[in-house]
Amino acid sequence: MKIAISGKGGVGKTTLAALLSQTYADRGRAVLAVDSDPSPSLARALAFPGELLDSLRPIAEMEELIEERTGAKPGAMGGFFTLNPRVDDLPERYSAVHAGVRLLEMGSVESGGSGCICPESAMLKTLFTHLLFRDDDVLIMDMYAGVEHLGRATVDFVDAMLIVVEPTRRSLATAGQIKRLAEDIGLTRMWLVGNRIRGDQDLAFLEAEASDLSLLGYLPEDPGVVEADRRDESVYALVPPLREAADRIADELNELMPVSSGPRGNA
Repeated sequence: MKIAISGKGGVGKTTLAALLSQTYADRGRAVLAVDSDPSPSLARALAFPGELLDSLRPIAEMEELIEERTGAKPGAMGGFFTLNPRVDDLPERYSAVHAGVRLLEMGSVESGGSGCICPESAMLKTLFTHLLFRDDDVLIMDMYAGVEHLGRATVDFVDAMLIVVEPTRRSLATAGQIKRLAEDIGLTRMWLVGNRIRGDQDLAFLEAEASDLSLLGYLPEDPGVVEADRRDESVYALVPPLREAADRIADELNELMPVSSGPRGNA
């Protein structure tokens, strides 16, 4: 199962990624979680202890590694470098494992835009493609508010994209933009996940205003999320209502997506 999680910045993508990662790990699945945010925070959301936090570093910031594998220094533009560097050893070599979840921080190319032709961009795109072709039991990708790492060659290996939204028009507008970008590369398996839902009125708003995307599930508003962050604990462990909500979302995904050993069709 390969799940991409996207949405407007600050809507709770990382919270959902952490909850689903831990949910599947506690069900006995082998989970690889990938943080592609330029300011990674998934490790803290999963309550990785200090020594493991210190060991993690985004691949995009590893200048010596990028130069070694691509033949060019990060930031180099217009020169010659390897477009398909070796990356097969990176997930195990630069990841960390806690509570059954293996976490890899990819980071993002902050200069030049997501489409820049540069060594670090080539490295990340090749790594992302490699991750999608691996046989991990569950791959959960915390995307950076878009679909820039996905391409037509890999989209058939993504089981679903979950677009996290709050019950606001701005959040839904971003979800619509992400949907159009995803459809442009052939991804059709998309669902909304509501976050910070205060009650039936919020749910009714999402269902009425997002008629072209189905609501898969939702995470309720809960002050325990802030408390978990202050205490450096995971929302999964500290906030039972959100843990139970994530469990229901995982059940829905299992119902909607049959297990397959090859590329997924778009039907």
